[in-house]
Amino acid sequence: MSKIVCFGEVLWDVFPDGKKIGGAPLNVALRLSSLNNNSTIISSVGNDDLGRELIRNLKDTNVNIEGLQTTNNYKTSEVVVTLDKSGSATYTIEQPCAWDFIEHTNKLKKITEEAEVFIYGSLASRMQTTYATLLKLISVASFKVFDVNLRKPHYNMECIIELMKYADLIKFNEEELTEICDYYNFKSDSIDALCAHISNQTNTKHICVTLGDKGALYYKDDKVFRNYGYKVKVKDTVGAGDSFLASFIDGISNRLNEEEILDRSCAIGALVASKNGANPKLNQTEIENLMVS
Repeated sequence: MSKIVCFGEVLWDVFPDGKKIGGAPLNVALRLSSLNNNSTIISSVGNDDLGRELIRNLKDTNVNIEGLQTTNNYKTSEVVVTLDKSGSATYTIEQPCAWDFIEHTNKLKKITEEAEVFIYGSLASRMQTTYATLLKLISVASFKVFDVNLRKPHYNMECIIELMKYADLIKFNEEELTEICDYYNFKSDSIDALCAHISNQTNTKHICVTLGDKGALYYKDDKVFRNYGYKVKVKDTVGAGDSFLASFIDGISNRLNEEEILDRSCAIGALVASKNGANPKLNQTEIENLMVS
């Protein structure tokens, strides 16, 4: 069991048929917990009905919420999720909200120092208070994982470049990788070449790229490992990449080989996409069955 901290947004994903707890860092923490890790979320909610309901929901999970702050000044975040016919999601994200104002404390510093892995994303760095807290925690973190989530208009490339340089591992989807390489004025039809460019620019030795139904790629120390995907009927893509990342980090923590890490992570991500919501329950049998299908 590894001690893993996830930093950033917690929120309610609002679907046409109701709301569910979410936010990429929380989705990752929930999946890590289901994989028997000691996961902790660092974030903030409002002192309001939605915040209290979110906390009640989390108390029914194994995610540690000692890093979850409550603010009287900003409301708990709600994100409207729109699904197209293929199940792909777009998000309407309000600003500001509680997770824009995560305050640095000695408690958060201690939580981060004691963790083996620290996972952070780009969305929560959109405003100065949370971004300043993130930089302070990164400075005391061990293995640092940057989960790139480019949500227009909630990012700027200077900040993304800065956050990449601190990371020991960076996770992109294909579109994010291409957009960031475009910013570097580097273009290529080869995902391998794009990964190599990011690795050289940021001195990051571990890069993973999710490729939707085409699987994923793991670039590690100038070597490339691939999984070509598993066929499922997609219900919605919300949280699939987050569960992929949780499984990926779990695999690294358990010292699985590169192919095992990719195969399991892609299977878990695909199964999440085949179900409703970001955090459906999965069992080991369905994961194994998909991997041998």
